[in-house]
Amino acid sequence: MVEHRLDHLELKEPSLSIRLVRQGNLTPAPAPTAPAPFPTPSNLPAESPPPPEVRPIPSPIAGIFYRASSPSSPPFVKEGDRLQQGQTLCLVEAMKVFNEIKAETAGVLVKILVENGKPVKNGQTLFWIQAGK
Repeated sequence: MVEHRLDHLELKEPSLSIRLVRQGNLTPAPAPTAPAPFPTPSNLPAESPPPPEVRPIPSPIAGIFYRASSPSSPPFVKEGDRLQQGQTLCLVEAMKVFNEIKAETAGVLVKILVENGKPVKNGQTLFWIQAGK
């Protein structure tokens, strides 16, 4: 406004009305601070690598991780469970669709790496399975 020597500026739209009025020599407002960076793979905590005999099971999609089909149902699997190939391990909800994540191989579930109800990203490791046991 100073640069163009305006004392007031008014803009009216059907859903918006803006009126700016300059009064005297006011000090300019401080510049806004930069927002916190959005989490990206480069600034998220790194996943710890699985032990050599363990196979990671990644999420094929981004969404919300669920250990059971409903809050009142028992979890599909628990750590230490013996798994069959094709057995449902969890659900990942993406865009209101619940996607079953299944074991690609038989083995023993060594570790569950995600908390129930938490978001997961595409490729994030959900489970560690010791195959062939």
